[in-house]
Amino acid sequence: MPMARAGCRAPADRHAGGRTRWVWGNSRVPGFRAHITGSTIVGAGYAAATWAIGDMPPMTCALAGSLCAVSGMLPDLDSEQGVPLKESVAFAAAVVPLLLIHRFQQMGLPTEAIILVGAAIYLAIRFGMTWLLQNHSVHRGMFHSLPAALIAGQVAYLAFGAEVPLKRYFIASAVVLGFLTHLVLDEIWAVKMGWFGPKVKKSFGTALKFYGPEAWSNLLSYVLVVVLGVLAAGDASWNERAQIMRQQMEQATRTYQNYQVPGPYRR
Repeated sequence: MPMARAGCRAPADRHAGGRTRWVWGNSRVPGFRAHITGSTIVGAGYAAATWAIGDMPPMTCALAGSLCAVSGMLPDLDSEQGVPLKESVAFAAAVVPLLLIHRFQQMGLPTEAIILVGAAIYLAIRFGMTWLLQNHSVHRGMFHSLPAALIAGQVAYLAFGAEVPLKRYFIASAVVLGFLTHLVLDEIWAVKMGWFGPKVKKSFGTALKFYGPEAWSNLLSYVLVVVLGVLAAGDASWNERAQIMRQQMEQATRTYQNYQVPGPYRR
């Protein structure tokens, strides 16, 4: 187990009955299985409810439910524990290029260029992000925060280039929901029932927070929120204008096809 950085409390690896349990300070926190199970249940319920009530296409609902499930691992990207880091980064490296395919097609890139760019994005996320997280992140830092959940949703919105704006909002909200499920489970685990009522553990308040102990990480998080928010707003505006133009062109095409040329010019 790597030594924790000076001045930072890192999760400790304790063995009990042959099992590895991760703790924060002296209090246990939900593990990988608890997080992925919780976000999967929430994602399945969210997808089923939207399909039944919101009349969303089944494949879109399935994608949203899957993204919600895996987003439950995202806050633990800053963990030194192997499973969340490995699985989350590997999934992001594989899925992000797939979400961007429609974007690349809108840009007019040929198939060969799409494959090369997708491979480059995969390598950058798979190895570059892993190195950054292992060397420049602190557990229970700003990855466990509400701004981080918003950043994850904004990235999903920008990556998923659907022509229907509602689908993009649906996918982005699924990622945010999965992220928040992780944070809520952390806070629930931070309250332990005792003989004289509930006891609040030291980890309480370290998940659902707006800022962390380090000023530079707080500043970086909010800068990303603002920058991604501006990009998302501009992209949403452009997407809505493009959709209106497509509708007008389709209406004009139908009007032209139904128009009967009068007089001697009629065939």
